[in-house]
Amino acid sequence: MKDFLAISDHSPQEIQALLDLAVRLKQERMAGGNQPLLRGKVLAMVFQKPSLRTRVSFDMAMRHLGGDALYLSPAEIGLGKRESISDVARVLSGYVDAIMARVFEHEHVQQLALGSSIPVINGLSDYNHPCQGLADILTIYEHFGDLKNLKVAFVGDGNNVAVSLMHACAKLGAHFSIASPEKYELRTDAVELARKIAVDTRSQIELLHDPHLAVKDAHVIYTDTWTSMGQEEEMRIREQVFPPYQVNASLVAEARPDVIVMHCLPAHRGQEITDEVADGSHSFLFPQAHNRMHAQKAILARVFGLA
Repeated sequence: MKDFLAISDHSPQEIQALLDLAVRLKQERMAGGNQPLLRGKVLAMVFQKPSLRTRVSFDMAMRHLGGDALYLSPAEIGLGKRESISDVARVLSGYVDAIMARVFEHEHVQQLALGSSIPVINGLSDYNHPCQGLADILTIYEHFGDLKNLKVAFVGDGNNVAVSLMHACAKLGAHFSIASPEKYELRTDAVELARKIAVDTRSQIELLHDPHLAVKDAHVIYTDTWTSMGQEEEMRIREQVFPPYQVNASLVAEARPDVIVMHCLPAHRGQEITDEVADGSHSFLFPQAHNRMHAQKAILARVFGLA
């Protein structure tokens, strides 16, 4: 696997193999430390958007596996502005061993992959967030033991995180239900792709506007910020539209008694999620965040062909 740009690019078997590798590398780390699989390897981390979890988890994943990571800020590259994306890809291909890019436009990470002779990992784009998606299903897999026939309910904006989670559920046979306000639904092309995948896995994809229907019988309730980076101009409008989609104790009580609550963070407490839920007994927010590092170790090992 040269690149990791989208969950949907990979077969269910490949996704399951990544999950199993992530579990093994996590257990190895907890038992005393990882083997230096990536000794001598350097990952360039290209950021158009700031991030706590993406930067630290990739940096530490490389360190734990014996490699190194190089942070490149927006000011240092100006991807597609200061110089062309294809030129950036070709230059970095001669300096480092892989690229992780966190970008605004999905086309930019695709262009990096096309122009690069080394692996490219999508750290986030406006279309999807596959590294987050893999960490999400790793968290669900660890807790429930399997994803087949679980119900995962996403409540809120049909954004990039929801796209990767939906595709991951479709790949592994989980049922995916999303409740979003009108005009904030998932992209049609992403839904069509999920339903095409679901034909083989018998996953069910359900698009709703009512969060109460979405969480009924759910094993997982997932939410995200109402306003993502790059949407700041819409913030006031969104703050008026999204309050009925808040994940609070009364909504959680409508799901299964053993439901777990997830959020990719950062959380805007008191908006999409309450403190009571974020810090409550159903919350998996922080194990989920920590799993970013372990999932990304598996991605890195696989793109380098070393595990």
